[in-house]
Amino acid sequence: MACRRDDARAQPARVRGKYWWLRWVLIGIAVAVLTIEVVMVWEQLAKAWRSLLSATWWWVAAAAFAALASMHSFAQIQRTLLRSAGVEVKQWRSEAAFYAGNALSTTLPGGPVLSATFVYRQQRLWGASPLVASWQLVMSGALQVVGLALLGLGGAVLLGASKNPLSLIFTIGGFVALLLLAQTVAANPQQIDGIGVRLLSWFNSLRGKPTDTGLDGWRRTLSQLESVSLSRRTLTIAFSWSFFNWVADVACLACAAYATGGHPSLAGLTVAYAAARAVGAIPLMPGGLLVVEAVLVPGLVSSGMTLAAAISTMLIYRLVSWIFISAIGWVVFFFLFRTEKDFDPDAAETPRTEPGPRPDSPEPSHDTG
Repeated sequence: MACRRDDARAQPARVRGKYWWLRWVLIGIAVAVLTIEVVMVWEQLAKAWRSLLSATWWWVAAAAFAALASMHSFAQIQRTLLRSAGVEVKQWRSEAAFYAGNALSTTLPGGPVLSATFVYRQQRLWGASPLVASWQLVMSGALQVVGLALLGLGGAVLLGASKNPLSLIFTIGGFVALLLLAQTVAANPQQIDGIGVRLLSWFNSLRGKPTDTGLDGWRRTLSQLESVSLSRRTLTIAFSWSFFNWVADVACLACAAYATGGHPSLAGLTVAYAAARAVGAIPLMPGGLLVVEAVLVPGLVSSGMTLAAAISTMLIYRLVSWIFISAIGWVVFFFLFRTEKDFDPDAAETPRTEPGPRPDSPEPSHDTG
């Protein structure tokens, strides 16, 4: 027993980091912001609760299921793209990261930036290189934009609004061309090696530096990109999940409408949803607060619903797709990610110097616990 007590005393005590208090400050700020937001939307919450009491419960449950399915598709997009780069991620880890990232994005000021940083960091911890992690974020974002534009175009065509859809068609065509270009480059990155070398040489000549300055970094970037094997089949699977995300969210809105007894046209509902989502992407307020509502309600009215039913539909939809999903995300964040050790994955390549043995200890400790 005495030997065990001596070993316990010999173990170095855990020393607090220099900025140990910063985590608690950020948590306090997050709690304060969430409290303020709850106060701001309390009237809407009360109205939503009254709408829920008079709503058809199985349609509300169906809306919640559709919202969960929409979140599931985000994880599938990430896993598909990362798998093409040789990074295998378990389903529950990917879904947990996206629930937590969504909570950051939709409830905090500057949330989209915080969410992107959080997801990037998680991907680095899973083993993705900086280039692959950044590439996944860009590709998934591009897939989301194309899917939403395609959904909006489909709704507009179904409505018969085909007077001048050329601008939207050209926009979608441009995004598809960029996706195909990205897939081609990812499949064979050496195709752009010569272009990159010439541009680098020209840029160095403008700065008056040797032409090969930065060439090693450019080649390292290409070598990282070679780990990505994005075939047309993989791109199609990723886009299918991306489009399913929007379809599931439209289904959530439709179930919310049916829960209130409304019967909107599918085309009008789709156009109203696409317009609200496009406006909500502008980071004016967390979660598109007040902005989404201002666009969604008139769109629902134009789809054939009464004003009262449109307001009730909007409240139920926002309660399910925003507050319910965000609440799950914050629970996941505080239980799985709040206690993460302060580890900078981008500093992993820096050699770590082990502390030398103490004078009163015969051997250095190899305990990694």
